Amino acid sequence: MRILTIVKHVPDSNVPIKVRPDGTGIDTTGLKYVIDPFDEFGVELAVQLREKRGDVSEIIALTQGPEKAAETLRVALAMGADSAIHLSDPIFESFDELFYASVIAEAVTKQSTPFDLVLCGKHNIDLDAGAVGPALAEFLDLAHVGAVTNLEITPDGRRFTARRRIEGAEEVVEGALPALLTIEKGLVEPRYPSLPNLMKAKKKPLTVLTSKELPGSASHKASAQIAYVTPPPPRPECKFIEGEPAQMAHELVRFLRDEAKVL
Repeated sequence: MRILTIVKHVPDSNVPIKVRPDGTGIDTTGLKYVIDPFDEFGVELAVQLREKRGDVSEIIALTQGPEKAAETLRVALAMGADSAIHLSDPIFESFDELFYASVIAEAVTKQSTPFDLVLCGKHNIDLDAGAVGPALAEFLDLAHVGAVTNLEITPDGRRFTARRRIEGAEEVVEGALPALLTIEKGLVEPRYPSLPNLMKAKKKPLTVLTSKELPGSASHKASAQIAYVTPPPPRPECKFIEGEPAQMAHELVRFLRDEAKVL
């Protein structure tokens, strides 16, 4: 069984994000980037499948992004992936997730050996659109199950049972491999890559592909662009109400009715 995990190089959500003065995007000066947390679940799941089974022959991590996005691949390699593919070319850069998925699909179809399982995060924290997994499945003509919270694969590696949360219930989906699954938080807990493994990751194979190696990517065009970016509005000042309980209740109702106008 060959497993492909799609990972993305995204800004760290734990650091302050600033918008450029002209509103064309975020200010990336000194901004820390990390592997997308949801994609990290996919890498961990792939590694755990190999630890539990004897038929996982290879785990490959793939990302699309600038040169520094290779750092994200090194993390995936340190977690347990065997090799990595980096799609790096200025013409690949886009905020259009459908275009992003189309270029990845072009690279996947160029592989000499097909993949049995493709894993992505449920969505990426930078754009939060959740379109990469479903779009990639369509481009590759693969069955797709989204937001998977539990996964079982038959001993012969031919079929799977996936569980996903839906409103008020849990949905159970059965299907045949190959397939593409997007992973929800809670299925696995990503391991922390140790320093020795990070050092070993530098020696693992990492292939860089550009538009020269993927000539078919020229036929795909980004159809969506970000017009402008604005920071969230500042939070209004907190209003404190003091007094006896009855007085505070009366003042709260007055405030909600006369000032907030929500009653």
